[in-house]
Amino acid sequence: MKNSMMNTHMGNISIDKEVIAQYAGSVAMECFGIVGMAGINVKDGIVKLLKKDNFTRGIQVSLKKDRLALEFHVIIAYGVNIRALSNNLIESVKYKVEEFTGMEVEKIDIFVEGVRVID
Repeated sequence: MKNSMMNTHMGNISIDKEVIAQYAGSVAMECFGIVGMAGINVKDGIVKLLKKDNFTRGIQVSLKKDRLALEFHVIIAYGVNIRALSNNLIESVKYKVEEFTGMEVEKIDIFVEGVRVID
């Protein structure tokens, strides 16, 4: 993955996109109604719930002119309002990722890939 670079008066800072994806994923998992990230097998069209150690495969990070674009593929809990969940996810991730990286989050796309019943 390509790293994001920032120049400061003290030197250069390089953040790997995988690190940003891990952090964004952990923030997303704290949001009420998110069951997990979805791994998509495009060949078979199969969506599966990813475990915590590899949920970054359900998150895509792009860098455009020092601005981040994030794409989440999520599985949500049955009965949760998708619009409210999406707004909560966007606000939380945008705030915390910007605070963590010092870079502006330009866009966050959310793809609901499945719904699960939670006991």
